[in-house]
Amino acid sequence: MLKDAPVLTTEELLAKAKKPSADAMRLHPFYRGKVETTLRCRVRDFDDFAIWYTPGVAAPCKAIAADPELVYEMTHKWNTVAVVSDGTRVLGLGDIGPKAGLPVMEGKALLYKYLGGVDAWPIMLDTKDPDRIIDAVLLIQPGFGGVNLEDLAQPKCFRILDTLREKAEIPVWHDDQQGTATVTLAGLINALKIVGKKMSEARVVFVGSGASNVACSRLIFASGADPGLCLMVDSKGILNKGRSDIERRRAEFVDKWKLCQITNAAGREGGIP
Repeated sequence: MLKDAPVLTTEELLAKAKKPSADAMRLHPFYRGKVETTLRCRVRDFDDFAIWYTPGVAAPCKAIAADPELVYEMTHKWNTVAVVSDGTRVLGLGDIGPKAGLPVMEGKALLYKYLGGVDAWPIMLDTKDPDRIIDAVLLIQPGFGGVNLEDLAQPKCFRILDTLREKAEIPVWHDDQQGTATVTLAGLINALKIVGKKMSEARVVFVGSGASNVACSRLIFASGADPGLCLMVDSKGILNKGRSDIERRRAEFVDKWKLCQITNAAGREGGIP
């Protein structure tokens, strides 16, 4: 027979909530990083260097030059992801910069390796210019099999993702957009099954209209939800056709202005409550 879990006091709950931060400040400097590179191949003696480096390595180089697709068979490209960020939208911390964002991107690389067996490496870019970020990703793509964009501020994150998905030869994924949208849609599908509703009849409220919820709305609408029944709310209220503050910046907030047109058919106004 299971025993009832002990009831914690407010002080005990607060102490429990603060413990991960305290542990993080103790363990981050202890390990001085969460990820490292290690050898996949075997090195038995100095003669093996002739295989993995010169002169033996020239043979796979020539083979890849003749058939570029062989890079996926002869190098780590098949299982390597670059976690790319400029540190402008890190967790709930906001624009803290690329150096301060590095611990988070290291953590993302840790998740890739521990949960999926994928080799990932954080790439922190010292620029906020979306065009330079796009160029940087395109320049490094020969050495990676995929790119995980992470913690990029909106609205530039939309253009960065859309442009790279169009131009890059490898998969590009923005975790804050497609990752969040995928798991949110899965949860919504299951919730509708439980209450016996159709997707087309559901009234969905998106609290927030940043990168995550814009992507969530795209996927949820594509899966059958009626945008007219749904509401999007940002820091200034419910999106609607009368939001002149968004209309004035429609060239910058392209997706948000589009959502003003297709959601909230009833034209409701007001905030989250």
